[in-house]
Amino acid sequence: MTTAKTTQATLTTAPQPRRINIAILALGGQGGGVLVDWIVNLAEQAGWTAQSTSVAGVAQRTGATIYYVEMVEPTPGQAPILALMPVPGDVDVLIAAELMEAGRSVERGFITPDRTTVITSSHRTFSVQEKMVPGNGIADSAAVLDLVQSHARHLVIDDMQALAVQHGSVISSSLFGALAGSGVLPFAIADFEAVVERSGKGVQASLAAMRAAIALAQKNAPIPELPSNPMETAARPLPERAASGQLQPLLDRIRADFPRPAWNWLGEGLARVVDYQDIAYGKEYLDRVAQVLQADSMDMAAQAAEGSSSAELAIEAARWIAVAMSYDDVIRVADLKTRSERFARVRGEVGAKEGDIVGTEEFFHPRLEEALGTLPSGLADWIDRSHGIKSWLTPRLSQGRRVRTHTVSGHLQLRFLAGMRRWRRSSRRHAEELAHINSWLDLVVGLVPHDKALAIELLRCRRLVKGYSDTHARGSSRFDRLQRAARELQGRPQAAQALSSLRQAALSDAQGKALAAQLQSLQLLP
Repeated sequence: MTTAKTTQATLTTAPQPRRINIAILALGGQGGGVLVDWIVNLAEQAGWTAQSTSVAGVAQRTGATIYYVEMVEPTPGQAPILALMPVPGDVDVLIAAELMEAGRSVERGFITPDRTTVITSSHRTFSVQEKMVPGNGIADSAAVLDLVQSHARHLVIDDMQALAVQHGSVISSSLFGALAGSGVLPFAIADFEAVVERSGKGVQASLAAMRAAIALAQKNAPIPELPSNPMETAARPLPERAASGQLQPLLDRIRADFPRPAWNWLGEGLARVVDYQDIAYGKEYLDRVAQVLQADSMDMAAQAAEGSSSAELAIEAARWIAVAMSYDDVIRVADLKTRSERFARVRGEVGAKEGDIVGTEEFFHPRLEEALGTLPSGLADWIDRSHGIKSWLTPRLSQGRRVRTHTVSGHLQLRFLAGMRRWRRSSRRHAEELAHINSWLDLVVGLVPHDKALAIELLRCRRLVKGYSDTHARGSSRFDRLQRAARELQGRPQAAQALSSLRQAALSDAQGKALAAQLQSLQLLP
């Protein structure tokens, strides 16, 4: 008899090689590709296998791109299989070149509390959706930071853009330094520096920004407090003396004729309209504010009381009449784009050094209406009535123009347009704007004696009108609808609150659906 003996082989599982997955989210021009190349080079120099991929998008975030780097420790004789995209819940390091990109990474599931180290810049680059909202569509930075912090295993955050500019470099250098300083990768600081040194371009500036970010990340400093994007900003104090002798009488008039709570806002408004046009225009501005306050039955002492409805009326009139009188037109846009302080700001934003040549290219796409708006009313009306001339002009104006303002010819083109300010008062656009302003203020003045709160809300509705071209047309249309609503609401209880709710609805979305729904709920005509 033969006995068979069976033995069970013990199966052993070989340890899996270490793998690190890194997702990088950057906008166009932020050097995301350079950062990826540095990380891949760093891994390969240490004998690791590394692969990078990228998926670009251009619709919503100025060329937002998701880069993905997957690296595996040395596997002699084996070729690891690497993924092409980050997978939710499987990201070890998330690098965001802008705060909102870090927030969007939470939404995508790239950041998990038990695994992901997040390295992000705290600065903001506003998205198309944020800019499209008629009101303040800017996302709350503090709320985004709280969201990211609650989902990250470890967070390294600071204004990496400002840090890079401070050292004459770009944000990819400071992000690479923050990655080195975080200690999340198994490579020495010297290995990171060697990668930058081998890059051969802007080495010293890149190293300086990188080392500053390393020190910042190693400090493990407390998470900074970010602003919650407040809707309002405080007015600067009214100066004792005007910048010129011609302006001083207007400054004196503010102190003599207007309630103290509104002085600072009147000073801001006066500076704005004088810069927009001239000193005579500043006098017109004060006249219009005075017209509104004269309709108030309260005496000067009551108007000067902090927190009173009369003081509130004076402040809102000072603010929004100035905004209305300094409307955007082609002349204003050309003026702002050719100011020396703008060129200085652009040079600062790109980190240009002394002697560097910085070029700017402006895109203009004015409609026929904008072109006619710069002409004298009579001439513009004549062209408007001529079908042949309009047919000839329309295709020539429908094509966008690219103007290089750093060139002599491009700069002179815009300076010529800006110089038309002296003839602005005779233009068709100015006549239209004044008619619109006068109609609005006539209604405000009529409301003040009967429902001051409603008049104040109608002043605030001017916030809807901004920009030029299609943006201005859409805002003006909604503003006109709210003016009609103010007339319809007059005499109703809680009329001011109703108009306020309509204004908030109009500011909340670009499509106008919220406003239509609110009008319906208040039983007002659309």
